[in-house]
Amino acid sequence: MKKEGHPPYQEVLFVDSATGFRFVCGSTLQPKEREVFEGKEYPVYKVPVSSASHPFFTGSKQFIDSEGRVDKFVKRYAKKAEKKEEGAKEEKAPKKTVEKKAKKKPS
Repeated sequence: MKKEGHPPYQEVLFVDSATGFRFVCGSTLQPKEREVFEGKEYPVYKVPVSSASHPFFTGSKQFIDSEGRVDKFVKRYAKKAEKKEEGAKEEKAPKKTVEKKAKKKPS
């Protein structure tokens, strides 16, 4: 195996941006930001959702998104739905149909 073929594996501090929950896990991520956690310095990677903030693991029914991703999705989906409705209205306009005539085979 080539030595330079894979990124180095290291311990990375993951920080949940919604709750501030922190945990260390091995990863090949190479973040530039560093932070001290439990007396040791780690590279830091911020995640929008972890088990500390995801509704499946917390048991809450409502998802609170601190970064606004849900709102962005709803706005984007609303725009696509409007375009589909406009396209459906245009399709209802009568179109000219072309009929194909069957060719007789010579006997």
